[in-house]
Amino acid sequence: MIFKEELEARVGAVQEIIYRYLPQTQGYQKQLAQAMNYSMTAGGKRLRPLFMWETYRLFGGEGAVVEPFMAAIEMIHTHSLIHDDLPAIDNDEYRRGKKTTHIVYGEALAVLAGDALLNYAYETAFRAFAIEPQNAGIVRALQVLAQKTGIYGMLGGQCADVQAAGNAVDAEQLDFIYRLKTGALIEASMMIGAILAGAPDAECKRMEQAAADIGLAFQIQDDILDVISSREELGKPTGSDERNQKTTYVTAHGMETAKAEVARLSGRAVETLASFDGKNEFLEELIRSLISRRY
Repeated sequence: MIFKEELEARVGAVQEIIYRYLPQTQGYQKQLAQAMNYSMTAGGKRLRPLFMWETYRLFGGEGAVVEPFMAAIEMIHTHSLIHDDLPAIDNDEYRRGKKTTHIVYGEALAVLAGDALLNYAYETAFRAFAIEPQNAGIVRALQVLAQKTGIYGMLGGQCADVQAAGNAVDAEQLDFIYRLKTGALIEASMMIGAILAGAPDAECKRMEQAAADIGLAFQIQDDILDVISSREELGKPTGSDERNQKTTYVTAHGMETAKAEVARLSGRAVETLASFDGKNEFLEELIRSLISRRY
């Protein structure tokens, strides 16, 4: 099977897992569940749960204990997208080719849907105890999930990103924003996959560094696509960085340097993955594909 077909098959399998953990649309809070599920079923690359699953496999994981965490990481990611799209932040009307949550359900319910997904993510992750109660890695995985999501992770990066809009941003601050806002959840995904599979602490640390490289490369490629891609390809408006007066890697360093950095970081991440005793050729190819993606 060629890589593109294999990717589609594995994303489909990831999506089936995620859908099993979505909230029921019933009761007085039914509309909140509908808004949550609207955003969760809007498509997307499902990269974070896919990274988690493939890292779990890399270290020999075979059970279902990883599945609640896969759903949880996608819920956290989707929560961040709902809030990013709000008028108070990026004010975007389209995401993944569909109208954003606040356009469909209104701002108040969009705020609540984002909040609810963040909370429901942890409720979902805790289900891992019922699947594999003897797995000592679950507690550590929950610690990583919480840390990489909060003020010292994704939310801290989002805060710095909002405060930087319209202001001059130096290279150190831009790197901070990218490593936390985008990189932290990818780091969480791959570290959790390794932890749940029983990888030693030293290997989990090396995986964290590889994931940091992947996250930074992914965000720089997003900057590139915001300039060169189209709304049809991305599923959302392009040029939003310029419209919101954001400093990006492209505006700070130029297009060619940005492209070279994506290649360098992705290459280093693949080298790190290849150095582990276990092998996952699909995961390595997935990282390489990030260099040439147009969406």
